[in-house]
Amino acid sequence: YQILKENKHTITQFVCASAVGIYKHSFSNVYEENSKEYSESFLGKVVQEWELATTVFSKLNIKITKVRVGIVLAQNGGALLQMKQPIKYGFGAPLASGKQYVSWVHIHDLVMLICFLIEKNEEGVYNAVAPYPVTNSELTSSIAKQLKKPLFLPNIPKFVLKLMLGEMHQIVCESQNVSSQKIKKLGFKFQYKNIESALWNLLK
Repeated sequence: YQILKENKHTITQFVCASAVGIYKHSFSNVYEENSKEYSESFLGKVVQEWELATTVFSKLNIKITKVRVGIVLAQNGGALLQMKQPIKYGFGAPLASGKQYVSWVHIHDLVMLICFLIEKNEEGVYNAVAPYPVTNSELTSSIAKQLKKPLFLPNIPKFVLKLMLGEMHQIVCESQNVSSQKIKKLGFKFQYKNIESALWNLLK
C-alpha cells in the first residue's frame, strides 16, 4: 500500500487470497458471499482481520477482490497429499464425526477462477469452491475408492485431532457448506465440478 501510495502506478485491482474458514461452523447453513455469520475460531478471526486490512486499497481507487478459497486439492503437496497418505497405507479414517462439510476446489479451477476475476476486473467477495461440496466421510471414501484401498478403522475423535494439530484441528473439524453460485452466474465454468472427477484427475 505504501509503495503504491508513494509512486505512480497502473494498478487497478488488488486480489486478496482469503479462506472459507471465515464462515461459522454449521452442518445446515449454506454460505454465500453476503453471509455475515462469521466464525469465532482462531482461524475465522484471522481471516476477518486479513480481509479488513485489504480495504485500505480503496483509498487509492483500486478495486479489491477477495477470493475465499476452500480446501485446495492438488497433485503435489497440500491437503490431498496429507489425506491420501494414511489411506494409501491402510490407516485411513474419517475425521471427528465425518459429517462436517468440506468445500473444496481443484487447483486448476482455482487458478482459472483467479485469472477470470482479473481479466474481468471484478471486485467484491467471491467463494472459490467447487459446486458440489462433500462431507469428510464422503471425501475419505472417495479417496480410498480411487486408490482402491479399504477403510476399516473407526473415525478419529476430535480430541485426538486437537492433540495432534493444535489450533489447526479447526480446519478439519469445522463444517462450512459454501456456495459458488455467484462466480458461476458471472460465467465462470468449473472443469472439475464433483469430487470423483477431481480425484480421478489427481490420483490416476
